[in-house]
Amino acid sequence: MFTGLVQAVGTLAVSNPTDTGRRLVIDPGAWDYVPAPGDSIAVSGCCLTVVGVTDAGWAFDAIPETLAKTTLGGLEAGSRVNLEHAVTASTPMGGHFVQGHVDGVGKVTRIDTGDGWRVRVEPPVNLMKFMIPKGSVTIEGVSLTLAAVDPTPESGAGWIEVALIPETLDRTTLRGLAAGDAVNLEADMLVRAVVQTTEAVLEAKGG
Repeated sequence: MFTGLVQAVGTLAVSNPTDTGRRLVIDPGAWDYVPAPGDSIAVSGCCLTVVGVTDAGWAFDAIPETLAKTTLGGLEAGSRVNLEHAVTASTPMGGHFVQGHVDGVGKVTRIDTGDGWRVRVEPPVNLMKFMIPKGSVTIEGVSLTLAAVDPTPESGAGWIEVALIPETLDRTTLRGLAAGDAVNLEADMLVRAVVQTTEAVLEAKGG
């Protein structure tokens, strides 16, 4: 479990193919946190298990399912990633409950720096029902509030928009986003639970 409050920005040092997917080695930069093998780290919103710690960085194994359903499969050496360790009893819950289970990959469609700093993302169609105005969403591992939601624009594809404060821009990779970029998305787990439970009840009642 995570909070979506990024603790450091790291750099992908190595991405090598293995028999079970890819071995990713991430340089955590100046972050003084030292994980142990078996610890969970959110890497741009994707929960990965530390399999080794060396001078080169922290090693993770990403299986084909992870590579296919997140942005991690497209990362190259030098790519910057948001990092957060799993919550502990003393972790401030300043964000929202984040599982680190990416629900889908969205596409950045617009960056507007004229009115604050707003980023528009087109999520997969099946995720739009979990996006509610002023609700929460995790983008690349960052807990954000939905500033605007349009589920049925003329284009036929819904979109969400978030407003980024300078602190977020300085402490995460989101400043570097551009139109056309792919981003990891995780819907608010509480909203997802309510929607899916409601759908199941209505289906059982024949509604």
